[in-house]
Amino acid sequence: MFKKFFSKIEQLLALSQSAFSPKQFIFLSSVLVGISSAIAVIILKTFAHWVFRFATYITIHTNFFKIGIIKILLPVIGIMLTVFVVKRFLGGTIEKGTSQILYAVAKKASIIPKKQMYAQIMTSSLTVGLGGSAGLESPIVVTGAAFGSNYAQRYKLQYKDRTLLIGCGVAAGIAAAFNAPIAGVLFAIEVLLVDVSISAFTPIMIAAATGALVSAIALDESILLNFPSRQTFNYHNMPYYILLGVFTGFVAVFYARNFQRTEHFFGHIRYPLYTKALIGASILALLIFIFPTLFGEGYESIRTLSGSDPGELMENTFFSGFRNNTWALLAFVGCSFMLKAFATGITLGSGGNGGNFAPSLFLGSYVGFFFSKLLNLIGLTNLPVGNFTMVGMAGILSGLFHAPLTAIFLIAEITGGYGLMIPLMIVASISFAISKRFETHSLDVKNLAKKGHAFTSNKDSNVLSTLETQSIIQTDYLKISPDENLEKLVDLISHSNQVIFPVVSTDNRLLGIVHFNDIREIIFNPYRVKYTLVKEIMVQPVAVVNPSNSMEIVMDKFEASKKAFLPVISDDKYYGFISKSVALEAYRTKLKSMTIE
Repeated sequence: MFKKFFSKIEQLLALSQSAFSPKQFIFLSSVLVGISSAIAVIILKTFAHWVFRFATYITIHTNFFKIGIIKILLPVIGIMLTVFVVKRFLGGTIEKGTSQILYAVAKKASIIPKKQMYAQIMTSSLTVGLGGSAGLESPIVVTGAAFGSNYAQRYKLQYKDRTLLIGCGVAAGIAAAFNAPIAGVLFAIEVLLVDVSISAFTPIMIAAATGALVSAIALDESILLNFPSRQTFNYHNMPYYILLGVFTGFVAVFYARNFQRTEHFFGHIRYPLYTKALIGASILALLIFIFPTLFGEGYESIRTLSGSDPGELMENTFFSGFRNNTWALLAFVGCSFMLKAFATGITLGSGGNGGNFAPSLFLGSYVGFFFSKLLNLIGLTNLPVGNFTMVGMAGILSGLFHAPLTAIFLIAEITGGYGLMIPLMIVASISFAISKRFETHSLDVKNLAKKGHAFTSNKDSNVLSTLETQSIIQTDYLKISPDENLEKLVDLISHSNQVIFPVVSTDNRLLGIVHFNDIREIIFNPYRVKYTLVKEIMVQPVAVVNPSNSMEIVMDKFEASKKAFLPVISDDKYYGFISKSVALEAYRTKLKSMTIE
């Protein structure tokens, strides 16, 4: 039945592709990709929500330790099942994080493997749905991008259209997850797409609107993260919002560094997969046993924290006897956000799958609450704690992902208005500036940067990072020996178009270079040509290139040396030359191919 249905859909799409103009077909495609991404969101969010409800119900109605043993067992089961699924059904590996989308766009012609259309849903639903301390948004984004890429491949669309539909899938995923279409569009453009023209906004906006609409229709409002009530903005509190921006910036750096250290630590443990998963899951279970707020995405605890009775967070914990003690609550909140980096790192490093989007919102709300509540308790001021709780989310999100616009509009949309726009802008921009100062790359891009595939907000750097140095090295230059006279060099000049010649030893080591412009006067003097040796007029290169150097390093060397040609040395031997004009032409070609129109 389903097979027949999808077969008819494909026939209609094939017919519409021939009947519609390319732009009209992209508009239609953006709607379909948006619907597909929204369905993935509905499945994941509903599953995670009901597991949390089930765990909470068991916790409240069991007398076993009165802590809710189910919340301890579920994350262990989830991580172990995730490892089993990855090993048994997904070839033993699964790529995590949105950086794989950037890499696919830049290095793999926007081709994302088919298995990513279901692998992320399967694994993240087990990990996060069963209580792993991570988020579902990153898997949702990768799934949406995979839908867009594979849809484009199915209908033989070109690179630019494939990339555009990847952006549509990403935008729809974020829009559906938060019912925030503007944030979805901004996330796709600000974080993932290297370059996009104004005309490309339309399909991305259509996809985001579609995703948000489907999500709003199908998902219960209690599942989505929203805060309809808030206090009014008071401009007298601006100095404290500035301080919050500074605070969230440093906390974002703390989270990024400790999350990666923890994830890498578990990634490098040389134990069998199941043993490593059990060790990590057991440590996570212990953390959740003491701080149940670390269970799952943490959105329920964010709602509690921003509500009228934040002391509910301490219900059914070791500290329930202190639920009415404000200082105890503050300490509990502080410990929770300090431990979140380690809990998420353990979850992902030990074999689970998820992302850092939800943890960034969890962290931001806790940091905002802690900051404002502390200042109120010491009697320094009387801040609206609810506002600071929400604005803190923008600060951490901006600092971790280096995406201030996404952070500003996401929080504005989930709070139901733009009354907090000014503090959101202040906190997000300050946090971004501080995080950028200490962490050059955003959290999801750092691993790419370590492999030499860094993607930043600098468009030139992005384009250069996609070029392979090896591809523009010219290895067919005529060589000359240092003991030859200039007659031999003149003969080479007359029979080639070269203007630069490498001088090499018998074992092919580069001894120097000779540039035609430097010897122009000499070669028209027959006497000097006959009796001058090459080694007498050769010069040492100002800079040399290694084939492993990135194109950004190569262009920096061109800029510093002011030369049009640079010799390439590999394993201490002469290898070839790179021409600046060839490098610039490769850059222009790549830039044109990457610009989405």
